Amino acid sequence: MEIFVTGFTIFVLAIFVGFEVITKVPPTLHTPLMSGSNAISGITIIGAMISAGSQHTMLTTILGFTAVVFATINVVGGFMVTNRMLQMFRRKR
Repeated sequence: MEIFVTGFTIFVLAIFVGFEVITKVPPTLHTPLMSGSNAISGITIIGAMISAGSQHTMLTTILGFTAVVFATINVVGGFMVTNRMLQMFRRKR
């Protein structure tokens, strides 16, 4: 039980720290940070596919598959947002 409480405490603190860091980012840095986030999500997809494919238990397979789906949505959405922001800075023809 102590391990769970410690892990949960770290998880909650990471949420607060992540929220504070992201809200302090100026809009001009959003696109480069989005590209970095997409790279991290790509690594997450690989780890999730390994977890889903290992099939240790049914729970790890379900959680791995769910992680693949959410990380893929994050990568695709990030590229769409980045592309749209870059379109705003192109010259009009």
